[in-house]
Amino acid sequence: MDRTALIVAGGKGLRMQTSTPKQFLILRDLPVLMHTINKFSDFKNIILVLPIDQFSEWRNLCKKFHFSVQHTLVQGGSNRYESVKRGLENITKNCIVAIHDGVRPLITKLLINKLCQEVVSGTGIIPVMAIKESLRKIDKHNNYYLDRDSIVSVQTPQCFLSNEIIAAYSSATSNKFSDDASVFEKNNGKISMLDGEEQNIKITTKQDLVIAENLLS
Repeated sequence: MDRTALIVAGGKGLRMQTSTPKQFLILRDLPVLMHTINKFSDFKNIILVLPIDQFSEWRNLCKKFHFSVQHTLVQGGSNRYESVKRGLENITKNCIVAIHDGVRPLITKLLINKLCQEVVSGTGIIPVMAIKESLRKIDKHNNYYLDRDSIVSVQTPQCFLSNEIIAAYSSATSNKFSDDASVFEKNNGKISMLDGEEQNIKITTKQDLVIAENLLS
């Protein structure tokens, strides 16, 4: 079955304390987002969702860095949920769709392929990592120990059959979901997990960028 990558990149660099959107920051002589897209270069289709006010800057970067990986540019929404929904609207044929954060450039093709190979009808596949630190839950008046062995952190790409994740997004009654697995699960889909990768970090701070530089060395 054909595969489509839906890459969502709507960051504005606020936590980076820079006017440059974090997906456009330079990582080893190439914008972060180009590293990410390159990991999906063997996919049948790539859909890139960006805020419309970043289209011009992105196109200029593609010219500057001679970036030639074919992709479809789609206008994002006011939040991640709306952006993914708009991206899904551009998928016309059933396929496996891998929905990925644009600022996770260190994902490996090996993990991407493993995730896609596990997709079956009714089940979404997500990469997760075990929690290393101790955890506590905070409420208004107290804090409580949490068993870290029963909790994992979630990464992307999250992979589904396109017709099923499109249906899930179409039937959702809230735009507050933090990831695609949550939307799919709310529509009675099942979620299966695979081990993620330590290096598959989401770049949101200056420290993350430094870590990514070191991991690429």
